[in-house]
Amino acid sequence: MITPALIMSDFPWLSTLLILLALGALLALISPLKWARWITISIQLIVLALSTFLVLHFNSTLSDFQYGERYNWIPSLNIHYQLGVDGFSVLFLPFSALLFVAIVISTWNAIRTLPKAYFALILIMQLSIVGIFTALDTILFFLFWELSVIPLFLLISFWGAGANRRYAGMKYALFMLMGGIPLLLGFLILGASIPELGFYSDYFILLQNAYQQPYELIVFALLFLGFAIKMPVFPLHTWLPVIAQEGPAGIIALVAGLKIGVYGLIRFAIPLAPNAAFDMKWLLVGLGMLGLLYGAITALGQTNLRRMLAFSSISHVGLVLLGIASLNPSGLQGAMLQLLNFSLIAGGLYLLVEFIHQRTGSAEALSLGGIAGNMPVLVSLFFLLSMASIGVPGTSGFIAEFLLIVSVLKTYTGAGLVALFVVVLGAGYVLNSIRITLLGPAHHSYLTRLPDLLPRESVAISLLVLGVLVFGFYPQGILNLLALSSGAWLSLVQ
Repeated sequence: MITPALIMSDFPWLSTLLILLALGALLALISPLKWARWITISIQLIVLALSTFLVLHFNSTLSDFQYGERYNWIPSLNIHYQLGVDGFSVLFLPFSALLFVAIVISTWNAIRTLPKAYFALILIMQLSIVGIFTALDTILFFLFWELSVIPLFLLISFWGAGANRRYAGMKYALFMLMGGIPLLLGFLILGASIPELGFYSDYFILLQNAYQQPYELIVFALLFLGFAIKMPVFPLHTWLPVIAQEGPAGIIALVAGLKIGVYGLIRFAIPLAPNAAFDMKWLLVGLGMLGLLYGAITALGQTNLRRMLAFSSISHVGLVLLGIASLNPSGLQGAMLQLLNFSLIAGGLYLLVEFIHQRTGSAEALSLGGIAGNMPVLVSLFFLLSMASIGVPGTSGFIAEFLLIVSVLKTYTGAGLVALFVVVLGAGYVLNSIRITLLGPAHHSYLTRLPDLLPRESVAISLLVLGVLVFGFYPQGILNLLALSSGAWLSLVQ
């Protein structure tokens, strides 16, 4: 086993991203409203540009973590402010930044209540996401993880679309805080498991001692439970359909598009408890199959677009879990590519549902239908992203699902056949939803008078659609970045 190293950077690029977002949140909160929007989008575009710069200058011939930063934080406990990215996490920076840009553009004039607080919370949320993807100290990672709960709770509770939005926000917060308890306990046991070393939270020291720590099974169970709630996996998923229906769709796009729970499983739970993870593959496979089937079958019966997308997301997470459990390069690369796809595809679909909701006041099939005639741009983009979600060739969804299904078929033939069956179910519920809600005769006369997408709304979705098409026709750019990191990760767990 070769433990990856942290290559230090001459300039604190990653800290710059965090500082920009923190500064932007403060300025958005204290500035006049007409400036707050422009401050928010300006900061996000700068973060997107810097994140893209980091990807373009990332050395894909190395499996080590790059753009490293390390400073003493709590020396008495060996806790450090330590940041870095490898071929996995560096890609999440521009993809997540692009989703945040699309959300702000799409909600530019839609927020009427406390808009400055809304935009400030969006930037705080983005700060926590960047921290999660870059932190290489378990305690630092946990702080960013918990930080993400606060803005989401407030955003769902105050700007939700449903009458029960405060209940949804509370349910989300309680689930996340409940998941944080085993996560913190797992990190504490892990850090104190070798007494002669004292307490340590450095990711690289933990990797070097992963095969020596005596409480590996307990650590894996705790970390997996904490991350599983966030993914979410069946049966820990019940918070997602609730906030999908009650919360603001732009915020649900973040929850569905940024699967930080799966990222945490890949980054921390499996490599830091490799023997236990290998022995517990059956659990990952079982939960993956359950989620895959349950999500698809339940999505078939949904009449609400928001809930349909929520259960579709649960099904896709099940497939990703199967790909991770296969412990082979194609499965891992397919899983990572699918996580990136969530930002583009799931995020874009939720934003389009929000645009429909804003115009009709509903996302229920009985209140929709027949809007394709006067909203051709919206329906076309919705159709394209829907095809990407079921893995139609020419989209980035196809490459990810192909890699995942092939890897699962090679490793777990039965589970692979289930995955193939669910692909058919996925096409069924997606096409049926399009038929009922977008096509056919209008159920109500006012539906024929609705305006199509505004220019800013078209720009927001087109940014995501462009990514789906570019990486659908040329996935090699991403796969090249994932290749060495995938090999290094597999060497840690096999």
